[in-house]
Amino acid sequence: MVQIPNPPAPAPPAPTRSVPTSADVARLAGVSRATVSYVLNNAGAVRISEPTRRRVREAARELGYVPHAAARSLRAGHSRMVLMPAPAFPVGPLYSQFINDLQSALSLLDYTVVQHGTVGAHDDEAARAWAELRPVAVLVPGSGLGPRGVEVLKRSGARAVVTLGPETVEGAHALLMDHDVVGYSAGAHLFDRGRRRIGVVVPGEPGLDTFSAPRLAGVRAAVRGTDATVTELPLDHDEESAARLAARWPDLGLDAVFTYNDEYAMLLMRALQDEGIRIPEETAVVGADNLMLGRLLRPRLSTVHLELPSGQELADLVDRAVRDPAAAPEAHKVLGASVVHRESS
Repeated sequence: MVQIPNPPAPAPPAPTRSVPTSADVARLAGVSRATVSYVLNNAGAVRISEPTRRRVREAARELGYVPHAAARSLRAGHSRMVLMPAPAFPVGPLYSQFINDLQSALSLLDYTVVQHGTVGAHDDEAARAWAELRPVAVLVPGSGLGPRGVEVLKRSGARAVVTLGPETVEGAHALLMDHDVVGYSAGAHLFDRGRRRIGVVVPGEPGLDTFSAPRLAGVRAAVRGTDATVTELPLDHDEESAARLAARWPDLGLDAVFTYNDEYAMLLMRALQDEGIRIPEETAVVGADNLMLGRLLRPRLSTVHLELPSGQELADLVDRAVRDPAAAPEAHKVLGASVVHRESS
């Protein structure tokens, strides 16, 4: 008979380490708990010498102490969390850099930025999910949040709701980003360069219509009342779709194209060149966002440079609203556009 050995006895559980407290930090640093709180919460109203601040921070690092966000919120009467719902549309390098700058600026003002993933469009139902986290402020990119959603957020304790989109929402601060100015700049530039049969790329990716529709309308507005024509060109962001569009190019009879952004410009330019279409001699091309890749293309890409607010400006708006939640909502037009002319147009 085969003997089956008994399994070894389980090892005893490791002793649980106690969580360090502010009292532990105070003892190690030789200061009061109030001083620890002032230093680690960046309280500017209390004057504490730099050597003392350094001693407290070194003690906190040595002990692995982190302030308890919930306890700090109870003392302050509100949280320091700024919630940013994840955009329901693909974001490019320009928008990503803007968000990074904003997060850095808010961190310097002692806010904690949390990005929240939301399935589907941002709407009043999504606002309930955001409200469950009890943020002190919410920054909503794109459109879709309505007055009812703003009210839900404010009743849950949000002192500031800021929308970044083409229109204002009752009860919320607004950074107005109307993208028709982007299309208008591109259309006016192409018309001034003598182009009269202008195509406009409209991305097929879900969610981008918030930006592509006003850009298309802006091109049409730029040439309204002239002999120029505008042709809408649906395009998916893949090589096969670009190749199919380029194969149709001779039949379309276009002498210029605004490609929505620089990434679509790179995609379409390569497909057009593969079809033997000369740029800009036969077709001028203008992108948008002024990405570095545009300067690496050959010919170098003409583009629309977008002028966005700095992250610090938006962080200051959030901070003002948190400090004075009863103030009337502010609305600022923050999107500017200008064409950078290069070889492709």
